[in-house]
Amino acid sequence: MHPDSSRIAVFGAGYIGLVAGACFAELGHQVAIRDIQSERIRLLKAGDVPIYEPGLGDMLARNKDRLTYTLDAAEAVAGADVAYICVDTPPTPSGDADLSRVWAVLASLTGATHLRAVVVKSTVPVGTGARIRRALDDSGLAHVAYASNPEFTAEGRALEDFMRPDRIVVGADNPAAARLVRSLHHGIPGPVETMDVASAEMVKMAANALLATKISFTNEIAALCEATGADITHVTRAIGQDHRLGPHFMNAGLGYGGSCFPKDSRALRALAANTGYSFQLLTAVIEVNELQPRRAVQRLKTALGTLHNRTIALLGMTFKPGTDDMREAPSTVIASRLLAEGATVTCWDPMARPQPDTHPWNLTDRRPTISEALTGADAAILVTEWPDLATTDWAAHRHLMNNHTPVLYDGRNHLDPATLHTAGYTYISTGRPTPQPQTNTTPSHTPPA
Repeated sequence: MHPDSSRIAVFGAGYIGLVAGACFAELGHQVAIRDIQSERIRLLKAGDVPIYEPGLGDMLARNKDRLTYTLDAAEAVAGADVAYICVDTPPTPSGDADLSRVWAVLASLTGATHLRAVVVKSTVPVGTGARIRRALDDSGLAHVAYASNPEFTAEGRALEDFMRPDRIVVGADNPAAARLVRSLHHGIPGPVETMDVASAEMVKMAANALLATKISFTNEIAALCEATGADITHVTRAIGQDHRLGPHFMNAGLGYGGSCFPKDSRALRALAANTGYSFQLLTAVIEVNELQPRRAVQRLKTALGTLHNRTIALLGMTFKPGTDDMREAPSTVIASRLLAEGATVTCWDPMARPQPDTHPWNLTDRRPTISEALTGADAAILVTEWPDLATTDWAAHRHLMNNHTPVLYDGRNHLDPATLHTAGYTYISTGRPTPQPQTNTTPSHTPPA
């Protein structure tokens, strides 16, 4: 081992834990990654990566001598200096975070008296750290330090976010714990913000809530643009040049999804409600976001007259490009609503993972190519802005569809309205003027009955 390296046990081999483990190994630490899913650990031991994240496979392979994988908690923590908790904290029916996996990890640490610190990277409600501190004290680990080290990594660029962060946040119950966590990140550029545990827990939830607010605000302005004839792309481009505001997270569309923004926004609202405070602004942010995919279906219904017995192609299913993650993806709401209206749904996505049997995606007709998804469709909704969709020959694809002027709803403002107008589509987008399609006398392709 390098003289400055530590032994780290990472609990959780999902998007957060696996990235954190790989990056800590890249920094020279010895890392044991533990997960309760046997298939995930089997794949990792075989040199495969169970999730998609650009560059992750190469980083794991490059540091294979510093990485081990196990299903056994005792094996993971044996000889470890620090235990990192990176498990999922999904929402409960009340909107609170489900901390059962966090407590399960803590229970497995009983007897690990050699540990110097327990660090939580999972997103947890403010006040969780105080409860964990009491649990450590009660289990004979009073001498073990506790720290909060929230993650700020975005899927699709998680390695870059970890290794070159805007900031590293460390909330610790004593200065020695803060120094220890800071030392684990030696070699990473960027400021380290050290604070109390409760503040560190709040930073993560508040940051995600603010980003979600920017997205919902932009979608509200987009709706006004549609009503007034303004163009949201011009509006946001000019707003984003204001140094006080910046251009990020101001793309109008179908709203946010994924594992963080929806869950963390609801959890922060629930936290406020549990204290007796009504977080009205955040409630509005959530309501606007939940409306966006439904609004897209309604606009498509208006354009077609009815969705009953229509075939609709969904282009893109993951919550954003560059990931295989379907969690909280707008496509799931759109697919469910289309099916409820009596439509047949085809779909294409280059990377989306299989979902449980009850998932709406399993009720759709999944096709391997864009052209096959569009064949026989009356309309299409661009749900995820995959690069392939920007380079598609839309003029050629129109002849595959079951309409002289098929409707294309661009849910991410990913395509050029003039190009689609010229290609003969009834083109609809979010917050941009809708051009009328070219008159076209070329017969469209009608699939055989």
